[in-house]
Amino acid sequence: MIRLEHVSKSYDGTPVIDDLSLRVAEGQTIVLIGPSGCGKTTLLRMMVALARPDEGEVFIHGEQLTRDSTQSLRGKLGYVIQDGGLFPHLTGKDNVALPARYRGWDKARVEQRIAELVELTQFPADGLKRYPLQLSGGQRQRLSLMRALMLDPDVLLLDEPLGALDPMIRFDLQEDLKAIFAALGKTVVLVTHDLREASYFADEMVLLHDGRIEQQGQAGDFVSSPSSEFVSRFVSAQRSFEPGAA
Repeated sequence: MIRLEHVSKSYDGTPVIDDLSLRVAEGQTIVLIGPSGCGKTTLLRMMVALARPDEGEVFIHGEQLTRDSTQSLRGKLGYVIQDGGLFPHLTGKDNVALPARYRGWDKARVEQRIAELVELTQFPADGLKRYPLQLSGGQRQRLSLMRALMLDPDVLLLDEPLGALDPMIRFDLQEDLKAIFAALGKTVVLVTHDLREASYFADEMVLLHDGRIEQQGQAGDFVSSPSSEFVSRFVSAQRSFEPGAA
C-alpha cells in the first residue's frame, strides 16, 4: 500500500530523514513515535507529497509519488494535520465539503456524504453551521477527520491529531478513533510522541531517532526486547506505559 525506499531529507543542510525504508500494508495501522525532531512529521508529509525526498522514492499502491502523479494519488489520501487546519472563515459544513467541491461533486452527493460522516464521527449535526472558533477542540478535530474522509480515501494520515486536547476529551476521541479505524478498515499512519497512545492504536509501532528507524514491532517488544539503549530510555521516560493501554 505505502512503500518508502531509502528516502532522505535535509533542511538547511541538516538531515531530518536519513536513508529510511518502510512498508505499510493495506488495512494496517502503523504509528510513528519518537521525540521531537526525530523526523515523524517529515516522514508523514513525504507520504502525502507535501515534502519531497532529496533521495529515494515513495510509492502509493505501487505507483511512485512524483510531481506528475501527485494530484491523482492525493485523492486516495486523507490527511489530518496537528491543529486540524480548518479555515476559520468557513462553517464546519463548508470546511468538510471543500475536497468534494474542488472535485466537482454535485450538491446531493456532498450532502449525502456529510450525513454519513456525521453519523460515523458522532459529530453534532447543528455544529455544521458554526465556525471553527465556535466549536470545542474535540469537535474541531472531528471536523478535520470528516474532511480527511470526505473523498473516502484508501489511506488516512494523522499528525498528532489529539495532542492539543485535554485528557478527558482526548480519551473519548481515542476510543472513537479506534472504532472508526476498525469500522472503515483503511490503511492508517498516525504520528504521536505518546507511547501509550501509540500502543493503543497500533498494529505495529515505528520508533524514530535522528531520522532513522530505531525499532519497529509490536508494543510489547519495546519493553521486553528493546533494540538499543535509546529504546530503553524512551520507554522508561514514559513511566506508566503498559502495552495496549490508552
